[in-house]
Amino acid sequence: MSDFGRIKGFEDLWRPVARDRRVPDRAVLKPGRSGGGAGEAKARLGRLAARAPEVMVKITGRTRDGDHLKAHLEYIARDGALTLEGRDGERLQGLDEIRERGSDWTADDIKKRADSSLSISVMLSMPAGTPPGRVRDAARAFAAEQFGDRHDYVFALHTDVDHPHVHIAVRTLGEGGQRLNPRKADLEAWRQSFARHLRNRDVEAEATPRRARGIVRKPERMPVRKLRERHERDPQHHPRPDRLASAEREAQRIAGGERLDRPWEGRILRQQRAVRAAYQATAETLAASGDPADRTLGAQVAAFVRSMPPIATRRNDLVRQAKAERGRETEPVTPPTDRPRPDRRR
Repeated sequence: MSDFGRIKGFEDLWRPVARDRRVPDRAVLKPGRSGGGAGEAKARLGRLAARAPEVMVKITGRTRDGDHLKAHLEYIARDGALTLEGRDGERLQGLDEIRERGSDWTADDIKKRADSSLSISVMLSMPAGTPPGRVRDAARAFAAEQFGDRHDYVFALHTDVDHPHVHIAVRTLGEGGQRLNPRKADLEAWRQSFARHLRNRDVEAEATPRRARGIVRKPERMPVRKLRERHERDPQHHPRPDRLASAEREAQRIAGGERLDRPWEGRILRQQRAVRAAYQATAETLAASGDPADRTLGAQVAAFVRSMPPIATRRNDLVRQAKAERGRETEPVTPPTDRPRPDRRR
């Protein structure tokens, strides 16, 4: 098969979701490299069908002043226990060198707005079992590609949890005076870059949108998850998070028969049906190919479609749970069976 473009919806499978802005940003980040042609599409299909580990690239915060910046650099260096590596390969060891770098970034940064940031904190992560050294090397190549010619940065590898991850502190003020201000499309390009650098080091990795994997539910935000876990550990002293409580009340209303229209859920349903139809059409086309490798890939893609999770939002799950609870509450109680009492007089 040489032309995936003829399959309806195929070009939208991996397209990142990014809203257009009324005032476009000036180009600050390098555009992500993307392989083209059927060969790259087949390779990506193969990784997706094999469920290659998905990379995580996340902006974890921004520093607003010199003290905040120094505290963050000390955090990613584990209070000086870890060495920070810089843009030119320099190694910062000990708190004095780390704090000096923070002072350098702060000294000549005249912020035009009070809410401007001095640095952006980026975390690159892979699942447990990924070789930490390769994650660090891929992160080094990623940072050099994305920031090296415009923005100073330092980074460190953390292995104190089961999944190896790298923290990168990137100075927002660039060489030409432009400030780093990444958007959703930039984050997607970063994921693609990090995944590619991992594959270059023989680590299977992919970066696809959730919808391309059949996932509808967004991951729980960290502040909400922390509040929920705190509530579950000690409900007497920590109330249920407002967002979760509101969602559960809404689910109870729907379970009770109230109709609440949510137009976006219909769009999610239509989008997921289109995604699965495009994968299925691709599998059928590959299965009809004269190339045995194509037919094998077609079977793998078909199996991937069959294994995709049900189309369900978090609200759907809460409604099903509420209906199940209502069913148990209204379930008739079976009266005890009348049995003859034993004759104790004997």
